Amino acid sequence: MEENQVQQDLASIRSLMERSSKFISLSGLSGILAGIYALIGSGAAYCILYNTGSVSSPSRYNALSIYNSVELVQLMGLSLVVLVASIATGVLLSVKKARKNRVSIWGPSSRALLFNMMVPLLTGGILILILLLRGYLGIIAPTTLIFYGLSLIGASNNTFYDVKYLGFSEIILGLIAALFPGWGLLFWAIGFGVLHIVYGSIMYIKYDR
Repeated sequence: MEENQVQQDLASIRSLMERSSKFISLSGLSGILAGIYALIGSGAAYCILYNTGSVSSPSRYNALSIYNSVELVQLMGLSLVVLVASIATGVLLSVKKARKNRVSIWGPSSRALLFNMMVPLLTGGILILILLLRGYLGIIAPTTLIFYGLSLIGASNNTFYDVKYLGFSEIILGLIAALFPGWGLLFWAIGFGVLHIVYGSIMYIKYDR
């Protein structure tokens, strides 16, 4: 009887330590919705690229054909909309989950999570701007996938360990996409759309229900 009580006490202590050191308010539903936003954005980008005559087909993709054009501005605006919508959804659902679990949304664990994510993301963002200015549009999609994967791996130390698997998947997909620059939009849709939906569904089943 005493042994069972000790085990329960140890489990409670372990749970409290995990709550204090890891950000556990990430919502699986936010991952699902972010994936849906990405797929919608990818569909809109496809229409911009392939239905306006800028690019005849993915296999004949020419990055320079949309450089300094209206389509490029539209694509950048579209990417910004998807990014803002995904971040806003993630924040709102995380706040809701934190209130439900009666934990603070802002603390040492969330600050560490933000820092570990922002370093690779800011580095990748600056590199993408440089690539954009230099006209290397064909490798921007692989670059976004790789640096996003790196940010997820860094963040996994401060939240659910499952995030690390998504990070590795994004990096592998980005490296493959670098071999096929003409198909960057497809890989982008898979990485930010399909993988997010799959990951979000798994996280929702494991931690949110």
